Amino acid sequence: MAMEGEDFVPPPECPVFEPSWEEFQDPLGYIAKIRPIAEKSGICKIRPPADWQPPFAVEVDSFRFTPRIQRLNELEAETRVKLNYLDRIAKFWEIQGSSLKIPNIERRILDLFSLSKVVIEEGGFDIVSKERRWARVAQKLGYPPGKNIGSLLRSHYERIVYPFEVFHTGASLPQTKPKLYDGEEVHREYKPHSIPLRQSVQPSKTSSYGRRANRLQPDPDPTEEDIEKNPELKKLQIYGAGPKMMGLGLVPRNKSIPKKGNTTLEVKKEEEKHEGGAAHDSGDQDSGENGDGPCTKMTMRLRRNLGNPQFVDSFVCRMCGRGDEDEKLLLCDGCDDNYHTFCLLPPLTEAPKGNWRCPKCVAECKRPAEAFGFEQATREYTLQSFGEMADTFKADYFNMPVHMVPTELVEREFWRLVSSIEEDVTVEYGADIHSKEFGSGFPMNNGMKNLSQEEADYARSGWNLNVMPVLEQSLLCHINADISGMKVPWLYVGMVFSAFCWHIEDHWSYSINYLHWGEPKTWYGVPSVAAEQLEEVMKKLTPELFEFQPDLLHQLVTIMNPNILMAHGVPVVRTNQCAGEFVITFPRAYHSGFNQGYNFAEAVNFCTADWLPAGRSCIEHYRRLRRYCVFSHEELTCKMAACPEKLDLNLAAATHREMFSIVQEERELRKGLLERGITEAEREAFELLPDDERQCDNCKTTCFLSALACSNCTERLVCLYHTQDLCNCPTDKLYLRYRYTLDELLAMLHRLKVRAESFDSWANRVKEALEQEEGNKTGVTDLEVLKAEAAEKKFPDNELLQRLNTTLTDTQHCQQTSTERMTLAELKALVEKMEILPCVISQLEDVQVSSLQLDLIHQRETNAPPPEQLQALLEQGAGLPVDAPECELLKGMQEQSRWLAEVRRTMGPEGSEVTLVVLRSLMEAGCIVPQSVSVETAMAELQELLTIAERWEEKAQICLEQRQKHPLSTLEAIVNEAQLIPVKLPNILSLRGCLSRARAWVTDLEEIQNGEHYPCLDDLEGLVAIGRDLPVRMEELRQLELQVASAHSWRDKASKTFLKKSSQHSLLQVLCPCVEKRKARGEETGCLDDTDTNTLGLSAQDLRDPGAIVTAFKEGEHQEKGALLRLQQDNLSKPGSASPPQSVCVCGRAPRPPLLRCHLCKDWFHGGCVPFPSLLLPSAPPTNPLCWWDWDSRFLCPRCQRSRRPRLETILALLVALQRLPVRLPEGEALQCLTERAITWQGRAKEALDSPEIQGALEKLQELKQNQPHREEEEEDGKKGNSESVIVDERWHAGVGSLLPLVPSLKGPVIELSLTTRTQLEELQLEGDLLEVSLDQTSTIHRVLQAASEPQRHTLQTLILLNSNSHLVSQ
Repeated sequence: MAMEGEDFVPPPECPVFEPSWEEFQDPLGYIAKIRPIAEKSGICKIRPPADWQPPFAVEVDSFRFTPRIQRLNELEAETRVKLNYLDRIAKFWEIQGSSLKIPNIERRILDLFSLSKVVIEEGGFDIVSKERRWARVAQKLGYPPGKNIGSLLRSHYERIVYPFEVFHTGASLPQTKPKLYDGEEVHREYKPHSIPLRQSVQPSKTSSYGRRANRLQPDPDPTEEDIEKNPELKKLQIYGAGPKMMGLGLVPRNKSIPKKGNTTLEVKKEEEKHEGGAAHDSGDQDSGENGDGPCTKMTMRLRRNLGNPQFVDSFVCRMCGRGDEDEKLLLCDGCDDNYHTFCLLPPLTEAPKGNWRCPKCVAECKRPAEAFGFEQATREYTLQSFGEMADTFKADYFNMPVHMVPTELVEREFWRLVSSIEEDVTVEYGADIHSKEFGSGFPMNNGMKNLSQEEADYARSGWNLNVMPVLEQSLLCHINADISGMKVPWLYVGMVFSAFCWHIEDHWSYSINYLHWGEPKTWYGVPSVAAEQLEEVMKKLTPELFEFQPDLLHQLVTIMNPNILMAHGVPVVRTNQCAGEFVITFPRAYHSGFNQGYNFAEAVNFCTADWLPAGRSCIEHYRRLRRYCVFSHEELTCKMAACPEKLDLNLAAATHREMFSIVQEERELRKGLLERGITEAEREAFELLPDDERQCDNCKTTCFLSALACSNCTERLVCLYHTQDLCNCPTDKLYLRYRYTLDELLAMLHRLKVRAESFDSWANRVKEALEQEEGNKTGVTDLEVLKAEAAEKKFPDNELLQRLNTTLTDTQHCQQTSTERMTLAELKALVEKMEILPCVISQLEDVQVSSLQLDLIHQRETNAPPPEQLQALLEQGAGLPVDAPECELLKGMQEQSRWLAEVRRTMGPEGSEVTLVVLRSLMEAGCIVPQSVSVETAMAELQELLTIAERWEEKAQICLEQRQKHPLSTLEAIVNEAQLIPVKLPNILSLRGCLSRARAWVTDLEEIQNGEHYPCLDDLEGLVAIGRDLPVRMEELRQLELQVASAHSWRDKASKTFLKKSSQHSLLQVLCPCVEKRKARGEETGCLDDTDTNTLGLSAQDLRDPGAIVTAFKEGEHQEKGALLRLQQDNLSKPGSASPPQSVCVCGRAPRPPLLRCHLCKDWFHGGCVPFPSLLLPSAPPTNPLCWWDWDSRFLCPRCQRSRRPRLETILALLVALQRLPVRLPEGEALQCLTERAITWQGRAKEALDSPEIQGALEKLQELKQNQPHREEEEEDGKKGNSESVIVDERWHAGVGSLLPLVPSLKGPVIELSLTTRTQLEELQLEGDLLEVSLDQTSTIHRVLQAASEPQRHTLQTLILLNSNSHLVSQ
């Protein structure tokens, strides 16, 4: 036997159908279409189109229901049998005065039922023990070998099961107490396993369900008070498995033990206990310490009231009828009867200790188990409250959110629970809720609610379960009564593990189930062909259940693991029905399943024309089981037959066939009555009688056409199948009650035939036409006539019509194909297809291929003829009616010849240039050509050449990509080797060009480096740019890059030294003389924008010649001085030169104060547009503020001072760095010229300043700077002079703004210069201001000329104001 807890193996999936919108419009038509496939599985699933989503129409707030209680392990058939067995064996030992505790072996509870069954199969206890088969028994029970489990099983069997089994055989036991193990005093009294009470405990209304309840934990026995409070314990009747009231160990409310001396009270207590129907309390045996000690039945008779004669009379032995030998008289604890110990079989040697039961009470253990069913819960739910309970239960059980629990896990756990006798999980299921009372989930057009357009559409839909049973094609529409569950849908509100057991629908009808919302519902189905096989397997495995309940499978209370059914050869399928999906069950298809979680479903039955034979078979089956019918099958058939014009042809034909069988059967039955001599009859409108008044007393079938009644026994009637079982009255008292006479039935049958004969005649003709053999085939025209007739008479879509349409379609295809040219194989296939068709095709021609021509072609083809013969053979083959294989071979040979010729021409010496594209095209053409030895050889040669060429091309490509440059020698080797390949390679050609340019680059570099002068920077930069673009690694390039980088570094350093921030001039422009001076503001030529090439008036080539640069620089010096003098004259001689012109400054706007005049070009500028001198040098402020010639008042405009004018020492450092460069720069040549010019001017300036006249003037200025002013007029007024000196000094140190009051008092000139000396100094000052170099002599000459002139008071005032304003703004 299989061990419990094995993994569940899911059965295969059932068919799933997804109809199109067109197919979905006809529900029953679509179901009929899929029936041939789906019927083989018993169930199928249908997914509606995605847009079909009916609204949920149930009033959620008012929907209330009471669910059923389901204990999972009582659903499974084998588990229920085991539990029933445990009930009986526990009751047996309880009656024997002992409690039962189930042993554990190998960490699981011993299955006593399986143990008993295996031992019986092996021959019984005696044979198993005698032949030592206990190890084999252990192996069959699934225990591992080698652990001496067999002896342990024998001990448990002999102690617990064997006495019970012997009792059931009717034999007497030598001793009725179970044996004890050595040292097992702890378990002397076995506690009840609580199975008899498993249905008595209601689920808690407040607390959640426990995940697992151990069935074998002892529960406290209910007291009488508990019984009064719990109505379920009082009304235990048919619900649940096993006995209910037997063994219900009630405990008195007053559990105290009476005192020993109060005999009367003790007897009264015993009477109360007996009247209450209680058996015993298994724990009373150990209560001697608290009250009366243990007593035997010999002493219990003393507890009776001896004054009561009724008790005195009862003290007699029930076996011998004597009352003597009281000491041997036993009192039964169950019924209070008395028995002598020696009268019992077998006799007892002594009175048993504890409670004792007489043989009559012990026989109670043999009573059959009562019928099993589900009990209703006591709590009423709304959808919300039930959903909260269901989700909480599932989440707590699996310890995860409900939507995350896999369906496979729920399925495995469900089948584990239903097969477990240890775990008792209880769930609730809102099943079979009447939609007529609570409302359907689909919209209904019943006038009770205003429907929207969408709701109205769904209310009319044939897939609405309220509509489907009453569709025109459904037979149930002919039943007037609203049969709940069949014509009126039932609703189902499920939670996890809630199940529906194996069953088939009433009258073996179809059923359809729609899941409105919620978690999936898992289904299992068995096809109708295996229905009897399933019944036989369940009866074989659990005969105990069917023994007293033959129609158990019709009660929907029993389930069995699909794996067990599949192991016995029953085909089972499964599916998970998700929200929005339908599940269809077919006639007599057993199905069961369970819910994965909280959901809401709706189901109903329907019947189609193909169901009628199955419906009649179902009635015969019900007749054998004596099962009540839901409706009368004969009544339904006759009602349809009475109005044949309302039936469509398909239904009319099916009804005619069904009615014919019924009439024939009825005729034979009535004939039997006549043969018995029953001639009396009366008409009876059976449809007007209630069903319970027209049911056969024997088989419970609902009578309609006829019944047999007795004038004496008016309350009884039987169907004509059981006429012998009505009564024993004389035949003349019997009479027939009939609904229709035979003539009326024949008339109804004739009307049906008239309605259906056109269809049947047409169907017969179609069958005859489609099944004709060769030689008797009909023409295509005849088939087309049959098709037109079906369309004209609007015959329903059926299998014959589909076959007819398919045949005509195939015929048209063959006719069309026969006109096309085809291969020989295609022609043979077409001929075979035409021969199979059940009609004659005129286009079929006897096409024969000339064997002589084919042989000739075949012979010539094997000899490889020349091209001219090939062409002739091909023209001959084209004249054949088919494409012969030899023609294809000849075409292939012709293509081979052409391709080989093309290869030879291309690769020959006279061929054109061979490229990779040409090679690849030849290869592609060769792949298409039929292969031969010559073609394969040529292909191999081409492939080899192409591979080599591509490899060299790839090498060249890698070299050209410059990821890693290669030396010149390596590239030359690649190019030289690639030239040997007779293929033009683009990358090799490109690489060859790169090598040529590289050699030219090296040559140019050598010419430049070997020239007369250092190479020019521009030339080197050009070479570097060219060298970098070449995919060749050259060491000279790296050296050139370093030289160019050092030259750029020097140029950058020189630019930072000379150029101002954001300067518009280049370095070369700043270093060279500014030849072009602007002559008028409107004629600005833009010398600031001149390029380097025209700065000195030289071309780019001239700039490479140092001599040309020096000569041009010298010429520029003279031109610059002359241009400046002209510019001064122009600026000083402008009209109105006494006042500023109309537009001034670099901004070109109107003059506005303050205005400054450039010291060099004599032009006017706004004080806010240009930088101005600061007057006082912060590094060395003058000691005497009245020495105005020491003030920094010399202003040069941005046009005259174009650079930073570095000192000569800085320039000399740049020249030293320039000498180390192996590169010539135009800026370097210009810097050298500028330096020579500055040094020359410096020498001339020093010579002029060293003259005696200038030296005397400088000494006088130094003396004036150091001494305080002493004037004669100040000596006369000493106090006044001293105060002014103090004020002047304080103003000097207070800032530039304090000098403004001193400007009017400034006097000059303070020195005298000769005209020659002044002219010389002014010329030197002009030349020094043109130099873009800072020299000390420039400032000295400016001081001397200032001291020898009148103070420029207006200019000084302007500068003071500008410096003061700038100082305020900065603060």
